[in-house]
Amino acid sequence: MQTENPYATPKSAVIDSDLEAINHRIDHLEVSDTWKERFRAIAAAGGPALKNIKSLPKSQRKKAFSFNFLAFLFGPFYYLVKRMWKKAIFYTVVMMVIIVILSIILDYLGYPRIADSLHFGAAGFFAAKANIDFYKHSVLHDSGCW
Repeated sequence: MQTENPYATPKSAVIDSDLEAINHRIDHLEVSDTWKERFRAIAAAGGPALKNIKSLPKSQRKKAFSFNFLAFLFGPFYYLVKRMWKKAIFYTVVMMVIIVILSIILDYLGYPRIADSLHFGAAGFFAAKANIDFYKHSVLHDSGCW
């Protein structure tokens, strides 16, 4: 079975050298080996935008875009522990505003049970964004929203 897509656009040497520089930076981070593997997979997928994710093998794809269970359980507190306090504050405020507005609308329409479970969507948002945000914070030194 062929591992590369014959119809994909060719990779340039600049992208490969950038990937090598990012991998070198990842090797010197003070994080666990599991995080380093995730960071390498995200870098191979094209960075935070994950524009090359379909070109990765399935095992690396799972590492690059995975559900972070601890972020699902603890949400903004997980972000605070990982020293991403700006994003913790921003996401929490945005999620609270969205949940309040949607709860009011759903209660008015007669769907209070759905309104009571909106916090699961916010927890899912934190879980889906946590790995990419930690990559931005650790590897790219992106401090957050402002």
